[in-house]
Amino acid sequence: MSVGNPTYDSLYNIFMKYRRVYVPGGTYFFTLMTYNRKPIFSDLEAVETLRMAFKYIMPHFPYSIVATVIMPDHIHAVWTLPENDSDFSTRWRLIKSCFTRNWTNRDKDVLVWQHRFWEHLIRDEKDLERHVEYIHFNPVKHGLVNSPSDWPYSSFSRFVKEGLYTANWGDGENIWDGVKLME
Repeated sequence: MSVGNPTYDSLYNIFMKYRRVYVPGGTYFFTLMTYNRKPIFSDLEAVETLRMAFKYIMPHFPYSIVATVIMPDHIHAVWTLPENDSDFSTRWRLIKSCFTRNWTNRDKDVLVWQHRFWEHLIRDEKDLERHVEYIHFNPVKHGLVNSPSDWPYSSFSRFVKEGLYTANWGDGENIWDGVKLME
């Protein structure tokens, strides 16, 4: 590093580098975007290939999926890692590369994924509840369906089956609005 007046670039490198928080056994909320937000998951074959990538990687690098939604141009997920493991970055790298190698309907010269992804370490039960509700309401928020139950690429139906939600959850006004939790 040079001595003297720091340039914008050197300040950026010192203060603005993104640092991930790795906690063994942590529960995390993730957002992954497609390159240039191209709606590749509007294609059912792409959705099935992504699901296959998740299933292929999981036995080799275990994690549990708490909640997930596959949107046309992005994915949200909440995972819990094994208690002695904090390496979510390798898991996402392998899932993304497995998907990219196996998705047959793509132009081989076009990028598929945004280079980075966003993660948030879940802090407590309220934080978890807010993020799971955000995931399940996301298709409604984006105007793709009128009810979370209408979106097929989500863990919502599992939550209904397990009795955690009613089938009409999110149809009314009692939804998370970014400030308060569902009542």
